Amino acid sequence: MAGFWSKGTTQHDSTVSADFHHALMQQVMSTELLRIKALIGTAALLEATGLVVYFFAPQVVSRAWHGNLSPVYLVYITGLLILFELWVHGAITRHMRKGLDLPVIRRYIGVLVETSLPTVVLALHIRSMGSEQALGFVAPLVYFVFIILSTLRLDFWLSTFTGFVAAAELFYMAVFFHPAGSGAPEPNIYYHASRSAIILICGVLAGAVGTQLRRQFAASIAAATARDRITNLFGQHVSPQVVERLMAEGASTESDIRRVAVMFVDFRSFTAGARTRSPQEVVDRLDGAFAVLVDILDRHGGIVNKFLGDGFLALFGAPFESGDAAHHAVAAAREMLAANERANVASSWPLRIGIGIHVGEVVAGNIGSPRRKEYTVIGDTVNFAARLEALNKDLGSQFLISSAVRDALGDDCTDAVSRGEVPVRGYDQPVPVWQLG
Repeated sequence: MAGFWSKGTTQHDSTVSADFHHALMQQVMSTELLRIKALIGTAALLEATGLVVYFFAPQVVSRAWHGNLSPVYLVYITGLLILFELWVHGAITRHMRKGLDLPVIRRYIGVLVETSLPTVVLALHIRSMGSEQALGFVAPLVYFVFIILSTLRLDFWLSTFTGFVAAAELFYMAVFFHPAGSGAPEPNIYYHASRSAIILICGVLAGAVGTQLRRQFAASIAAATARDRITNLFGQHVSPQVVERLMAEGASTESDIRRVAVMFVDFRSFTAGARTRSPQEVVDRLDGAFAVLVDILDRHGGIVNKFLGDGFLALFGAPFESGDAAHHAVAAAREMLAANERANVASSWPLRIGIGIHVGEVVAGNIGSPRRKEYTVIGDTVNFAARLEALNKDLGSQFLISSAVRDALGDDCTDAVSRGEVPVRGYDQPVPVWQLG
């Protein structure tokens, strides 16, 4: 048994881990797509600004570049960046559709290509303006666009690598790139090293921010993954609404008194019919019937509190309060009877159901041992609803309600037929019972 439990636990953990990793991967790639869109938008804005200045204020361009460079070349570079980012966007999208992660090496290659584009622009500026003016112009500042947006990669080392590439290439361009005939003065290595160091530090800080964002995403995804798994597994045994209530209350043992409508449903003579059929036929027929009835309950705001062999206990007004629980319960019961009749027409194994509904106060809450609890309701209201459903067999009926339900329905229940005061097992005095069709 211990080995089985260990194996089952390992499989559970590996499944949760796989789900978590996949969800986190999808989130990281989604933020990567957001980064690409922001980068494309920034590049397009810069390109549009450059073209407007070039065509409407050419003298400004000539003065900035000393008449030695056409901004068209910068437009070409910006266009290439946009095309490259669109290609990366498509690659990431294809990987997301397949549920695959983008290879790490491709991410680093992408960083190298992107961050090198400002270096190309800086080289053109140096050839046109000279080192001193070019290094003080806009090209070195473009590195910060890539560093800031690298936080959306949610990867410390990718952001740090972005800062490293920017710092190294800026330092190289400032210290070692001297076009022939430029007459540039001897560079101050410590001055440019300090500038590059600041860029590298910015990359590290961007990586730290990205890492913190990743941790927050991971925490949210881990909670959501665990919650979804618990809901999916536990929700196969009780209704999703009960799962929500249990997860919200945690280990709390507090209970409260609620006024609810309690419905008991039972398939008549099901055991006798099951004797002549295979176990699989029995399960398939019961599952099919339950599926129809539970779907009706969901639409009317009811929940299945527990299945009882070939029947179930349903609640209206718990775990969530409802001011017209009796109306919802009766409406659901009517629809369930009609749906069962339609299902019998198409089935070789017709089933007859009995329904009993009573409304009153119950004690509702998480009940059980410290190691295992279940949300349920207890009280005389529950007991009487069960006795009421059992009377269908004696009275030859399918749907019985108590006087409390009849009073709650008021004028909305004109077809209720009184069956008089009927002896009920466990009660000293006969009680009035009403039948609905």
